[in-house]
Amino acid sequence: MKTLLLPLDERPCNYLFPQMIAGSNREIAVIMPEKHILGDMKKPADIGAIENFLIKNAHGCANIVLSVDMLVYGGLIPSRLHYLKMEEALSRLEIIRKIKNTNPKVKIYAFNCIMRTPQYNSSEEEPDYYAEYGHALFRRKYLLDYKTRRGGLDKLQLKELEKIKIPQNIINDYEARRDFNELINIEVVKYLETGIIDFLVIPQDDSSPYGYTAISQKRIIGEIKRKKLDMKVMVYPGADEVALSLLTRAWHDFKNTEPKVFPFYASVLGPSIVPLFEDRPMYESLKSHLRVCRCKPAANAQEADFVLAINCPGKIPQDTYDEEIDISYTSCRNLQDFVYQIRDYLEAGKKVAVCDSAFCNGGDIQLIRYLDELDILDKLISYAGWNTNCNTLGTTLSQACIGENDGLFNLLYRIMDDVCYQAAVRHEVTAIDLPEYRLEDNNIAPALKDIETKIKNKLQKFYKSLCISEKYSIIIKGVYLPWKRMFEIGMELELEKK
Repeated sequence: MKTLLLPLDERPCNYLFPQMIAGSNREIAVIMPEKHILGDMKKPADIGAIENFLIKNAHGCANIVLSVDMLVYGGLIPSRLHYLKMEEALSRLEIIRKIKNTNPKVKIYAFNCIMRTPQYNSSEEEPDYYAEYGHALFRRKYLLDYKTRRGGLDKLQLKELEKIKIPQNIINDYEARRDFNELINIEVVKYLETGIIDFLVIPQDDSSPYGYTAISQKRIIGEIKRKKLDMKVMVYPGADEVALSLLTRAWHDFKNTEPKVFPFYASVLGPSIVPLFEDRPMYESLKSHLRVCRCKPAANAQEADFVLAINCPGKIPQDTYDEEIDISYTSCRNLQDFVYQIRDYLEAGKKVAVCDSAFCNGGDIQLIRYLDELDILDKLISYAGWNTNCNTLGTTLSQACIGENDGLFNLLYRIMDDVCYQAAVRHEVTAIDLPEYRLEDNNIAPALKDIETKIKNKLQKFYKSLCISEKYSIIIKGVYLPWKRMFEIGMELELEKK
């Protein structure tokens, strides 16, 4: 299967991960543009170069996985900052039609994000005014939407709303861009309606049940239902994992298969917990992710193609950065029993993938240590535990479905990234090393090489603390921080079996 893939941006999660997962299957060849044309964080991509790449390579491909945010705005972050004219944006969308004309038989799997509304003050990925008014913009619309849909606000909520003061020009700028992006989403639905696009995902990047994102979601879903396109488009929380999910769907369409997946959770409340940065219970998101990958839930492990072990909170979802772990992680979750069940499934000959969503922004170190102690860590067919629940879910499902060769390298890469780095080394460097340079974790450019070296050494040390390091030697040849911040990492690893 030859696939053309236009990623959401140039970070490893969007550029490297699809290549790694496709590389674990001998039948899949993924063609991607050179990274240098994809922009750099707030700098948009070279759209002319992207158009040339797509037109040149579309012929002969079985399918295309395409980020509309990259095609129209030049990337995820530029989609939140642009001042495009509608005519220009629509002309960029027309590139999709040109691709279809070049290769009428190609299947196009597209995705286009609903613009997020972060709940905090930071202009790192948003307009400059978000540093001062970010939380106020989110909270104002949240309360106004709640008031409309719930029939009013209580006295405390009314008082809070009255205290929110935002200059009208800022509200106008922010809402104009949101309206623009929403119209592009609706325009893309027309491409689906006419058959130019074969399948569409509209992911919500950071979600909330009320406010701007929820309003946009409602409008877009209304348009989808009006056109009776429900079976060809999916709207759910996510962003950075969507290309992987659509690559997986493309593979299953190509092979005309629909794997059965049996999920089980680490806690009895797990399926009903709403994770941080999302707007629905974990099990509802699981349904969406299974279906977008063209998988379906199995009633039991015996009839399943593989088991999906979902590590979840006991009751209260938390971040790996939280200083104190809520007691419900032990009182409402038995992690040891969860690990023993994984071992039992493996011993019974079942394939097992792990979705580690107990915390956001990193894997559960204790889970990895338990799996490591039982000597079953390398028996998993897939593992992920990064950023949000849906980022993790889409990533581990994709590897579990696509991986047909030896997936050990990808498994160990994820453990190094999601657990060793995100849940451990990142915290240590942020707390101890960055203060020595008087740097913040979102801007480490003045000491970038020094910080990357420290991360590399600490990662090597952490990995050697795991028993699995006695079976498989990992040499970290290089580490890089693509957006000169601590949030994401790229690594060059060399694996040797002992």
